Amino acid sequence: MTEKVWNLKQPGDINDVKHLSAKLSIDMTIANLLVQRNIRTFEEAKAFFRPRLADLHDPFLMKDMEKAVNRLNQAIERQEKVLIYGDYDVDGTTSVALMYLFLKDKIENLHFYIPDRYSEGYGISPKSIEYAANNNFSLVIVLDCGIKAFEKIAYARTRHVDFIICDHHNPGDKVPEAVAVLDPKRTDCSYPYKELSGCGVGFKFLQAYCMRFGEPVSNLYELLDLVVVSIASDIVPVTGENRVLAYYGLKKLNSDPSMGLKTLIKSAGIGEGTEITINDIVFKIGPRLNAAGRIEHGKKSVELLISDSPGEALLMSDEVNSFNEIRKSLDRDITQDALDMISNNPDLLNKKSTVLYNRDWHKGVVGIVASRLTDTFYRPTVILTESNGMATGSARSVKDFDLYEAIDYCSDLLESYGGHMFAAGLTMKLENVRRFTERFEEFVEKTITDKQQEQTIEVDTKLQLSEITPKFVRILKQFEPFGPHNMNPVFVSEDVFDSGNSKLVGQNEDHLKLELVEPTRSFQKFQGIAFMQAVKFPLVESGLPFDICYSITENEFRGKTSIQLLIRDIKKR
Repeated sequence: MTEKVWNLKQPGDINDVKHLSAKLSIDMTIANLLVQRNIRTFEEAKAFFRPRLADLHDPFLMKDMEKAVNRLNQAIERQEKVLIYGDYDVDGTTSVALMYLFLKDKIENLHFYIPDRYSEGYGISPKSIEYAANNNFSLVIVLDCGIKAFEKIAYARTRHVDFIICDHHNPGDKVPEAVAVLDPKRTDCSYPYKELSGCGVGFKFLQAYCMRFGEPVSNLYELLDLVVVSIASDIVPVTGENRVLAYYGLKKLNSDPSMGLKTLIKSAGIGEGTEITINDIVFKIGPRLNAAGRIEHGKKSVELLISDSPGEALLMSDEVNSFNEIRKSLDRDITQDALDMISNNPDLLNKKSTVLYNRDWHKGVVGIVASRLTDTFYRPTVILTESNGMATGSARSVKDFDLYEAIDYCSDLLESYGGHMFAAGLTMKLENVRRFTERFEEFVEKTITDKQQEQTIEVDTKLQLSEITPKFVRILKQFEPFGPHNMNPVFVSEDVFDSGNSKLVGQNEDHLKLELVEPTRSFQKFQGIAFMQAVKFPLVESGLPFDICYSITENEFRGKTSIQLLIRDIKKR
């Protein structure tokens, strides 16, 4: 593995930093972190630190919202048969659960549909349109997909099935001719915030319905725990409106989660009384909901999320948890297979890209394996398996390298492909795998720059360990919820020493538990954990000074909470 580059961000404008420091009575380091996040005035800081549901935008600013709420109200008044349709990932299943729970007391004949990942694939499937038409559904509400389903929506109209689309992906040059198409990324949509999750778009739809037809919006706020799970799991920016929704969603998740999420939190091993964070959703709750669609069927996750029976929810939560255990086992085994294939082949080891195919790998985890290999070798990666007589799989990229362009270069060898700059899915004939591997490597080798092959850690600022006071940590905690565009700040401290008590920990001694001091300033000891960095232990215990790159977290152990440095990297002076 190559050494990581620490990229120190430019400090904020000094006048803005001084202004905020004085106005908020905070130290210059905290003020600088705010300015780096484009927060420069007292009012902006207040909105950041004290999010308010009253600050949510008017949902009627979204194109087609009027049409959407009127068609929904018509379905409620006429008691039509309504189908809620969503993708099989976390954003899709939480979106469907949100819509279902809000509408279930208003529409007697309400059902939901999640496509099968393997037989139907992503998006609105032809099978689902036949199902809706043959079962007399007159309205389908689609969430987290559908923005490019032109032909399918046109066909649905011939079968007299109306569609309302709620999506957040980038549209093409036109949008499908549905009754309404809600997507803040539409070029003709003036909605002020563009980064909502699919579930977030569904939330705005229901918010508009509440406003127009006199429903107490507080009823909708009761479902914000589902919205925050979608925001965290879909890795959308935690800024603006998403920050408000995530802030109040976490409050709900921590104080009074829905029955399904409560049992899932317990299954995930999150102790009672432990404060659930965005990180907990990303690494513990989200993967369990995703596992159902990967291993069996995404509808299992929806059934859990809409359950109001403690006994039933517990059984379903155990089932979803067991899917996750299978997913982890497959992930671990296939990742090891892939690592061995590369390690045992010098030719593969020296390439600029990774393309691996194994007919026996499980289709549901190839995306995860692609991510793991990208992290390990830091180069564009494609992992393929066999499904329905074709080679199909997932691709992941490195920072600033356009993966979609690389795949498009091989388009004549592909049956289908889709995605964006950093992630994609693709399918090809089995006989084209070898030629695709060569062509993909050819494009990457020709276009990737040295800088794109550097694994960087974005560092907010330098910090002395002695500056980490309880007040500093208390204010830093108010930067939460963390997520893209508002990540947990990363600091660098130079010239630190081991106190003599640092040691290797973990079942295989893979991790480093650190106790650090800055002898030139004080002999206060700072606890740290460096996961999977056992290789750095000789440097730590050498008695020489070294530099650390880290975030500040809290560690809870036996009811006691203490400050802990989450070490991202260690370098010698």
